[in-house]
Amino acid sequence: MGGKMDGSGTTTGISDRPATRRGIPAGVWALGFVSMLMDISSEMIHALLPLYMVTVLGTSALTVGIIEGIAEATASITKVFSGALSDWLGKRKFLAALGYGLAALTKPIFPLASSIDWLVAARFIDRVGKGIRGAPRDALVADIAPPHLRGASFGLRQSLDTIGAFLGPLLAIGLMWLTADHFQTVFWIAVIPAFLSVGLILVAVKEPERPKDLRRVRMPLHRDELRRLDTTYWWVVAIAAIFTLARFSEAFLILRAQSVGMPLVLVPTVLVIMSLAYSLSAYPVGMLSDRVNRLTLLAVGLVLLFLADIVLAFTTGIVGLGIGVMFWGLHMGFTQGLLATLIAETAPPELRGTAFGMFNLVTGVALLIASVVAGALWDITGPQGTFLAGAAFAALTLIGLVSVRKHFGAVRSAMS
Repeated sequence: MGGKMDGSGTTTGISDRPATRRGIPAGVWALGFVSMLMDISSEMIHALLPLYMVTVLGTSALTVGIIEGIAEATASITKVFSGALSDWLGKRKFLAALGYGLAALTKPIFPLASSIDWLVAARFIDRVGKGIRGAPRDALVADIAPPHLRGASFGLRQSLDTIGAFLGPLLAIGLMWLTADHFQTVFWIAVIPAFLSVGLILVAVKEPERPKDLRRVRMPLHRDELRRLDTTYWWVVAIAAIFTLARFSEAFLILRAQSVGMPLVLVPTVLVIMSLAYSLSAYPVGMLSDRVNRLTLLAVGLVLLFLADIVLAFTTGIVGLGIGVMFWGLHMGFTQGLLATLIAETAPPELRGTAFGMFNLVTGVALLIASVVAGALWDITGPQGTFLAGAAFAALTLIGLVSVRKHFGAVRSAMS
């Protein structure tokens, strides 16, 4: 690891704590469980929301794509400002807790919504909460984690987060069966873990003291500050944007399950499979990334995405659907925590919040474009055209990544 990145890790003020020498700090574990509880709540709702919009409210696949894309783009734009604000304040926990709290307060809107307008508003506000918490939380993980365990720390948080992402759909399946497909009841029960998540971050997460010698940032989004995010950082952001363009919202996995004839009550199983593969791979990949070249692991993630799209494009049954969804989850495990690690390592410690915010803005816009295009292709050509387009873009991205590998000297040194 380069001197700059080592410096960013050792200025957190906590590297001398015995807990960090023994393993991943307790604060990272706590943030992981906070994410897990909120994801249980969110995925209980989101596993059913596309079906609810299409089958109950009569919306189109294009509308689903637009709503999902706008929701995620909203979160990404908000992350820019919350990340910069956390750098200006020199505090991360307050904004992270505020974001989780806002998301919890919006959860009751879902069962109360009587029209698509209400659902769009609820989804929008919920993603604002996600945007407020995202960059400060990731910067807080980077502040807490010791440099030699940074990949493992981000992988652990991602794994715990994703455990919630498969427990949520499992609960949704069971509750849909128990309530005879009563969407609103499931949405009401989803409110409970959201508020537990807020309580946990308030009680269990302790923010490390800001080092006295760490530079104060007065205007994080000023061009002079943004220039401190050097070429290495922007290469990582560019890679992440291309990755995001090669995929689209997981809402289309749910619609694909419906298209192959899966019973309504079992459709959330696709998110269970995806999230299980994601959670089981993210932590081992994070640990591995602390020891091997990270660009290679990103290439593996692209191959997995290509395979997922091909299988999902041509499958006609539930078994093929499950295989494709599993590949999709593995691709997420090989890429998402790893990209977060790279952002933490290539940004100055006093600008980590801003760095994560800019990263999420760019990838959020890419996800908006990908989801809208996917929805339009679905309405015009059906599911096969959507997933074949995703496979083609993943293949082009992989070719591009391999062809420019020699230009990544600085990035590759960070990845080694």
